[in-house]
Amino acid sequence: MTSSSSSTVRRRRTAALLEYAQGLPRGPRRATLRTVVDLNCPVAERIARRYRRRGLADDDLRQAAYEGLTKAVGRFDPSRADDLLTFAVPTIRGEVQRLFRDESWGVRPPRRLQELSADAHAATDDLRSELGREPTTLEVASRLDCSDAALREARLASRSMVARSLDVPGGEDGDGAPGTERLGREDRLDQVENRLVLEPALRTLSGRDREIIRLRFTEELSQGEIGELIGVTQTQVSRLLTRILGDLRGALGDVDLRPLTSGPTPLVGHV
Repeated sequence: MTSSSSSTVRRRRTAALLEYAQGLPRGPRRATLRTVVDLNCPVAERIARRYRRRGLADDDLRQAAYEGLTKAVGRFDPSRADDLLTFAVPTIRGEVQRLFRDESWGVRPPRRLQELSADAHAATDDLRSELGREPTTLEVASRLDCSDAALREARLASRSMVARSLDVPGGEDGDGAPGTERLGREDRLDQVENRLVLEPALRTLSGRDREIIRLRFTEELSQGEIGELIGVTQTQVSRLLTRILGDLRGALGDVDLRPLTSGPTPLVGHV
């Protein structure tokens, strides 16, 4: 069974279990939700692996991811959304990042730099394996779709990170999404004039297109994660994003799209 097929099976079984749990008494409902958590543990594990070898024990990362998944399953309302992972993935990532921020930094830089630092480590590992050598700053920045200056700032900030143990095991190789699928974290551009121009253009998109934009730029999901949620491949998501952004550019004419594409923005979450 392909990864896409197994994801579809898991999504359908999860939806059926959540629907079934709605009418159950407390005890059986709790047992059914535990089955949902177990069924979706691979998603939590994949997210946790992205933060390995950053000074935190693998077990601690997995535990934080499981806690995020458990919270998401307990709070999810199937009458308000179709897919658990749309809600669960940001919750899981939030729990892991909270552990990362709370435990691994001596002098804490801004959150965006902490997150970019973690992504830079992962992208560097990926490129090192692909190229057979140490990647340049430009190559890492290109992989992360961020500026050289932002990457240098994040690397300087990473010197504030303190490992809890010098003998923390590296863990197995992760199978997370390639760095090409991830956006660099840069400061949000919250200028009122850009918001006023972009909002009407976003409303011209279909519901599915707006959801893809929201998942990408507000929830910060990778293209692979988006594909898993909507049932298509990463390549198809890439093409969809190219087409959607092209539609927006066509609607906006000469208006600058950087407030949308340079990083996550609250704008797309309000459309």
